[in-house]
Amino acid sequence: MTNVIGIRREDKNEWERRVPLIPEQVAELVQQGVEIIVQPSDIRIFKNEEYTEAGATVQEDLSGCDFVLGVKEFPIPALIDNQAYIFFSHTIKGQSYNMAMLQKILDSNGTLLDYERVTNDKNQRLVFFGNYAGLAGMIETLHTYGKRMLWEGVKTPLIDLKRPLDYSSLDEAKEALINVGEQIRTEGYPESIGPLVVGFAGYGNVSRGAQEMLDLLPTEEIQPGELAAFIESGNYSNKVVYKVVFYEKDMFEPIDQAHQFELHDYFNNPGKYKGVFNQYMDNLSMLVNCIYWTPDYPILVTKDWIKDNWTMDSKMKVFGDITCDVEGSVECTLEATEPGTPCYVYLPETDEMIYGCEGEGPVVMSVDTLPSELPRESSTFFGGQMMPFMKAIVATDFKKDFASLNLPPELKRATITHQGKLTPDYEYIQEFL
Repeated sequence: MTNVIGIRREDKNEWERRVPLIPEQVAELVQQGVEIIVQPSDIRIFKNEEYTEAGATVQEDLSGCDFVLGVKEFPIPALIDNQAYIFFSHTIKGQSYNMAMLQKILDSNGTLLDYERVTNDKNQRLVFFGNYAGLAGMIETLHTYGKRMLWEGVKTPLIDLKRPLDYSSLDEAKEALINVGEQIRTEGYPESIGPLVVGFAGYGNVSRGAQEMLDLLPTEEIQPGELAAFIESGNYSNKVVYKVVFYEKDMFEPIDQAHQFELHDYFNNPGKYKGVFNQYMDNLSMLVNCIYWTPDYPILVTKDWIKDNWTMDSKMKVFGDITCDVEGSVECTLEATEPGTPCYVYLPETDEMIYGCEGEGPVVMSVDTLPSELPRESSTFFGGQMMPFMKAIVATDFKKDFASLNLPPELKRATITHQGKLTPDYEYIQEFL
């Protein structure tokens, strides 16, 4: 039996205020007889006193905990011998920046579960912040566009939007979007930038969250194949924001023109496909990137295309790269930014970046912790997904060998290391250590 549960403070940066379980969820577990220890924090969105009132013990020392929950990676000094953890480890792709942490967990006889790998038998994730990344990412992208256009001498209603972290709640942010939408509906935006077109690469949880925010403005949807003709027709309004949602079949095609695009084949054999997204770029104002990507897949927007085609007169101004794979699907994403400095200008001639919205290149918003900008709501949502698994975690004796662990399959699939060894599904990571 796991007798004591710990919740570690988040201290990766000053903006990380999320928690894996909120006080109300902790109170529910305490009422079931679970002992919970919470590390104190001065920046967490929920105060130490709220956890005390929920029945948890607030103290620095987590060494007596059998299982510890966090959100982001644990720093090496925080890892304790023989302890079990769950957090977003960012290790399953062999990410070099976290291999030392993973090696420490192995050396300390630790057990590591990763939220990203808590999946059902269809490999669908069950514990995630995904839609909140979209919600915050869309607000951040629109805010960035407003600032960029003002620097270019064009004032739009979007300049009234703040960053998500500057609103006290998601409801307040939504109210601000509704107010901006009313300005667009009644007064419009400058015709010189019209039509204002927002493209969405992808259609999953992240994209749906982003679209939910955009749809608080007066929007109309255009199909990808109709975009060029729509722009050319001139039959559009400066009192409407147009959105285009791109599916895989719109963004990629078989290298061998004798073959048709097949989604199942694309996922299984991405090397047989090439990107064709360039055909849309001249007609977009912003691109919100929400696709899952690994190096096996084609690149959506290449540095070469930007260098050869982008100018200060280009309609395309902002990449809202919510996916945030560095030099990945949007190749000009040079780094993952923090909420305090969310964007930079990509300089195509030198392949360099300058923070902010000013400069001769497109702007990239690439915050990789976007849900942290809506910490209260995203933590509540996330903890709600985690709670159904807590009974199993509390009932598990992590001192047993891996084959004997009585974890449900969703959690067993998420177990990367156990008692200092990589589990069978993750032995491939050994080559990265």
